[in-house]
Amino acid sequence: MVHDRGIRMIIGHIGARKGSRGVLGKNMRPICGRPLIDWSLDCLFDSDRIDHVVVSTDCEDIYAHGLARGTLPIGLRPDSLATDSAAKWEVWQHSLAAVENLVGQFSIFLDLDCTCPLRIREDISAALELFLSQSPDMVMSCCVARKNPYFNLVEHDETGALKVSKELSHPVVARQQAPLVYEHVGSVYVISPDYLRKASGLFEGRVIPYVMPQERCVDIDSELDFKIAQILLRERIGT
Repeated sequence: MVHDRGIRMIIGHIGARKGSRGVLGKNMRPICGRPLIDWSLDCLFDSDRIDHVVVSTDCEDIYAHGLARGTLPIGLRPDSLATDSAAKWEVWQHSLAAVENLVGQFSIFLDLDCTCPLRIREDISAALELFLSQSPDMVMSCCVARKNPYFNLVEHDETGALKVSKELSHPVVARQQAPLVYEHVGSVYVISPDYLRKASGLFEGRVIPYVMPQERCVDIDSELDFKIAQILLRERIGT
C-alpha cells in the first residue's frame, strides 16, 4: 500500500471512555497527583512533532478537560462507540473523519492508550522514526511476552484436560527454546491515515512491532495494574 507522505502533519489521539468495569472512572482517576489521562496528554503536548491533539470520549468531563489542555473540538463520540465492546478501529476511524473535517488531511495518525501511563516521550519519537523509515501500514507497540503459548500457556483439549496452547513438531522443555512472541501493548500506535480509512481491522495490512521494555508497558485494566503503575511512576518521579 502506498502512503501519502507529502502532507507533513501528525495527529496525536487518545481514546478515553467514561465507563470501565475493571477500574471505575480510571481515565480521570488521580495517579501520582494527576488524572491518569494527563500522563498521555503530556507526552503528546510535550512532543514537538505532534501538530494537533484530540481526545475521543463519551464523557463530558473528559472532553472538557481535554479542551482545557488544548485538544481539538471534535465533540463527543456517538453512543455506538461508547460501549466496552466497541472496536478501537472504529473509534479511530470516527476520530479520523472528525479531525479531517477540522484541519484537513494529514500524514500520520498516532494513538496513545490512556491506560498506559509509563511510556516516555522517546517512545513516541522512536515509533515515529520506525514508521517513517520502514513505511508499514502501522507500527504497534509490543513487549516480549512474559508467558509463551509454545511453553507455559495452556488451554483445554476436547476432553477438558490441559495442553500447551501452541504445539510444535518437537517438545519445548525450556522457555529459551520457544519461538519469540510479543504482547500487544496499547502504548503507542502509528498508523497511515490511508490504511485506517480503508481497512476494517488492525492486521489487514503490514503491521510491525515497536518493542518496548516490560516496565513501560503496564496497561491498567484492574486495581492491581493501577497499583503497579503507581509504584513505577513514583519510582520514576521520586515521590
